[in-house]
Amino acid sequence: MKILIADDHDLLRDMLVQFLEKEGSFQTVAVGTFDEAAERIEKDDPYDLVLLDYNMPGMNGLDGLKAAIALGGGQRVALISGEATKQIAEVALEAGAAGFVPKSLPAKSLVNAIKFMAMGEQYAPIDFMTAVEQTPTNPLADKLTERELQMLKGLTEGKSNKEIARDLEIREPTVKLHMKTLYRKVGVANRTQAALIGREANLF
Repeated sequence: MKILIADDHDLLRDMLVQFLEKEGSFQTVAVGTFDEAAERIEKDDPYDLVLLDYNMPGMNGLDGLKAAIALGGGQRVALISGEATKQIAEVALEAGAAGFVPKSLPAKSLVNAIKFMAMGEQYAPIDFMTAVEQTPTNPLADKLTERELQMLKGLTEGKSNKEIARDLEIREPTVKLHMKTLYRKVGVANRTQAALIGREANLF
């Protein structure tokens, strides 16, 4: 089976390639951007499965998925993501994705999911798709908007404004505006202090 993996996280990409190649029945090609993936789809012989990271450079979320499905004769394309919500997964499946794979899956389950999709099935983990989204009941969470909580989460993960903007598909100046409001509400002067408060609150 021939698999194309497109993901800008080197570690995850290399791990997937390693696990799939170990299986013996996979031939893998790995790239780090959507443009590189599109180029390979157009130039190479058809892939059994193309696995796209939802947040990588050039992807533009579901637009990239639809574009990849349309390239080279409508090959099977699946999404992999550590950030995407259940709603995004549902829309992706409705748009014709071969599946949705959360990065939180154990390595062996990831490989099995890829194998399943490459064989022509549609995959999405039941526990992810049926999970009830929890709304935090936390004094800090109660005084922040959903967007401000997303900013705080990004800070606790050590992300830059640019990375947060890309993850949330908003502009960087918008992130800066939300950050200012966040700092004021939690009573801090900078991102390091905000990240510390976020970690101490055990919100994420």
